[in-house]
Amino acid sequence: MDGAASPRTGEPAPSRLAARWRRFDGPGREAGVDLARGIAVVGMFAAHLLTTPALVWRDPGSWLGLVDGRSSILFATLAGVSLALTTGGWRGADGTDLTLARGRIALRAVCIWAWGLLLISLATPVIVILPAYAILFLLALPALRWRATRLFVVAAAIGVVVPFAIAWLNTLPMWQTPGGEVAADAIGWNYPFPLWAAFVAAGLGIGRLRLSMPLTAALLLAAGTVLAAVGYGLFGRWAAPAGPWHALSAEPHSSGVGEAIGSGGFAIAVIAACVLLCATPLRWLAIPLRAVGAMPLTAYSAQLIAWALLQPDPGATGSDLLAFRALEPFWPMTVATLVGCTAWTLLVGRGPLESGISWLARRLTPPHERSRLTP
Repeated sequence: MDGAASPRTGEPAPSRLAARWRRFDGPGREAGVDLARGIAVVGMFAAHLLTTPALVWRDPGSWLGLVDGRSSILFATLAGVSLALTTGGWRGADGTDLTLARGRIALRAVCIWAWGLLLISLATPVIVILPAYAILFLLALPALRWRATRLFVVAAAIGVVVPFAIAWLNTLPMWQTPGGEVAADAIGWNYPFPLWAAFVAAGLGIGRLRLSMPLTAALLLAAGTVLAAVGYGLFGRWAAPAGPWHALSAEPHSSGVGEAIGSGGFAIAVIAACVLLCATPLRWLAIPLRAVGAMPLTAYSAQLIAWALLQPDPGATGSDLLAFRALEPFWPMTVATLVGCTAWTLLVGRGPLESGISWLARRLTPPHERSRLTP
């Protein structure tokens, strides 16, 4: 019962609401990372539900185009940050703790992959990111002991070299066959994991720094801004839809070097800016977005489930996507998500999908008696 005395200390136990708040806003949680993750989720909503213009940096009227491609890359980069924070943060983990963490992360990856396939089966006109997300979790397992410098070097090398391999792989005729289409969905090839491993590695590197220190966040903001300027400025001219120069493109979803550098830098800058913002009283205004970021899998999935339930007949548009966008669903779904996630966070706690997958991982990988990770 709320307010009952603690059997160990004799002091009043915290109320349920206070306990939920402490978990959401306590010293063990990085509010800026939650905010960035919430921005990524809402950005993906916008990319799915709105007709966005082509981004022209000199034209503020086109800045809504920022959500295209960059939201999902921010989401992937934050996956790396989360992996780092759950495996010791800047200190890292080793020994029994690291072995246990790897087992739980692998199980979470399997669950996320299977859940992603279920969401794909809803047949909404959205390319589901979760299968690729799960594979990226598995690819990150060997890197959980690496320090920040090594992770950033690996991320840079992947971002510069792998786009050429992706450009070649995308020309293979297998992708045009029924089996190839199934395989592309199963591995989330629209978010090609050989390249997107760069974003997860960069996120791991960020999480291995003392992110809560203002100087660290400020340096990351500057570095991300420079990378974005180089990626979009130097490579922005190579936007050809095909041909050898496509591997240099900075266009959204091009998997080019310019996109890897520019959008990767943009993601780093957003994360750093969110950390700095949440070190100020503005963190209170950001509570709804932070709540979405505290349960991103639930929020992302709820959008697709609602879409499947509300999808109208394509009618004269001939397109499920255009027919759904004609309902103008972005603001109703976004507001419902912000309100729902905030209420759930304060009244219940962890998101239902996050909680369920975590529970399963803990049950299947019980901690060693010497482990410092939570049971």
